Order: sequence, then structure tokens, then C-alpha cells
Amino acid sequence: MTARFARPLTLVATGVAIALALGACAGGAAAAGPKNPNGDQQDVKIGVHTGWDEGIAASYLWQAILKDEGYKVTMETADPGVVYTGLAGGDTDVNFDMWLPMTHADYLKKYGKHMEQLGAWYSDARLTVAVNADSPLKSLDDLAKHPGVVDNRIVGIEPGAGLTRIMKDDVIPNYGLDKMDFIESSTPAMLAELKGAMSKHKNIAVTLWRPHWAYEAYKLRDLLDPKGSLGKAEHIETVGRTDFGKDYPLFASWLKKFKLTNAQLFSLENLMFNENGGKDNEASAKKWLADNPTFVTDLKAAAKK
Repeated sequence: MTARFARPLTLVATGVAIALALGACAGGAAAAGPKNPNGDQQDVKIGVHTGWDEGIAASYLWQAILKDEGYKVTMETADPGVVYTGLAGGDTDVNFDMWLPMTHADYLKKYGKHMEQLGAWYSDARLTVAVNADSPLKSLDDLAKHPGVVDNRIVGIEPGAGLTRIMKDDVIPNYGLDKMDFIESSTPAMLAELKGAMSKHKNIAVTLWRPHWAYEAYKLRDLLDPKGSLGKAEHIETVGRTDFGKDYPLFASWLKKFKLTNAQLFSLENLMFNENGGKDNEASAKKWLADNPTFVTDLKAAAKK
């Protein structure tokens, strides 16, 4: 999670690998493979961003759906730059976690000609400062005026995270929160403090983001950000390699209609990462589908319209 929200301003670390991949896969498309009875290629390789829970959740959800439809699915987990290397080179077929218009904009600008944008499935991805829902605080201005409500503390995540940088460079100075204790810790430590405070009915302020399973597990409220210091909401897109739509016409039609609401995504993440501790994501996805029996049929029906 360390660099989760840092924009990829430089792509040097993956530049050589991408160049090699593109050179090895002229045109960026994967070689034709065996066909599914529905006409799509049967083999699907999903690229997953390390530590990005919403993308992991969506990937395992689609793995479960696709296996039920007769596809052979493999998954490869890596940092975003490596995942987009695979997509641009045609070695990976699809990724469910491109944040736009800001977080992954540089990857799209540089390698977009070797990718197909397949649709946005979540539209409220944002950085937040969250408090317990029964807190008297409603905005970051309130937090500045009444820091004692949360014991003069804001609990953050990793020092190297983009969210931490934005808090220190923008939010704290813009709202006059300099005298508060901004605790740089880790994502697990922040969640542990959140859990402890909620269990004791204590007020707490934490840096968080949507989507996250904590919104399902606990009653939380995002503090209003009238100055816009945390940035605007982004959407999360599915992207495929060159010729994805040609090789997977039916799958692509499903992806165009694929959407998850806050309630759906938060419940999936909560089941996968909180209740089951991320130990068997495939089983969690199958259980979620069993608990939401009309999800796939509704998706297929929407794709036919």
C-alpha cells in the first residue's frame, strides 16, 4: 500500500521492460488460443495490482464468473507499472483497476494506444478523512476548530503513500491542522486503531479512501472537504490489451455493463479481506455471488440490450 496513491510521474522502473515487451509482441496483441463454446477465446489472463483491494476483489469476482462460463483463468499480481507492461505487450489480457482521470493518467497517456478501455465500473473512488458516523464533526473545517473531539490526532497510513503526501502538503496546511498530531503509521495499524476506537465508541479521525471494506464493517462518515484539498472523485475502469474486444466479444459486452455500487463493492471487500482475512479470495468471491444470485443474470440481461 506504500505508493498506492502516488501518481506515476516517472516510469523509468518499467520503461525498459515495456520496451522489450512491445518489441517482442508486435502490435501488442496476444496469439490466438483455443475457443470457448460461446465464441470467445478460452484463456484469460488477469493482471492484478499488488495491494489494491478493490482491484483484487473485482478480479476474483470475475475469475469466479468466467470459470462458471467455461473460461480458463490465470491471474498475475504485480505493481501497476508491471501490469500495464503486460497489457501493452499483449502478455496480459485484462485489468480491472485503472484509476482515471488522475492516478493512472500517465500510464494511459504513454501506453493507451496498446490498450482498449472497456468501461468504468465504479465512479466514486476518492481520498478521504473519515470519522465515526456519530461524531459531531462534519467537515475538515470542523476538525480544525474542534481537534479535541478526536484527541488532537489524525491517524494516517504509510509515510511514503500518496495519500500521506497529500495530507502533509495540502490538507493540513489548507485547513490549519498543523497543531494536530498527524500519525504516520501503516494501513494495518490505522485499521487496528479504527477497530479499537469503534469498539469502545470513541471518536477517531483516520485517512481513508473509497472504495474500502471499512465502510461496510463500521459506521463511518467522510468529512466534507470544501477546499477540495483531497482532490476530486475518480472512476475505476477495466482495460484490456489490443484486440481484446475482437478476441472476447461476449466478455467485452459484459464488461461494458459491469458496475458495482458502494454497497456491493464494500460488502465484497468486507467479506474477502475482513471476515475471511484475504485467505481464500476465490471462495469469498463464490460466496458473494451465492449471496447475490441475480448479479450475473442481471449483468447478462443488461449486455443484451
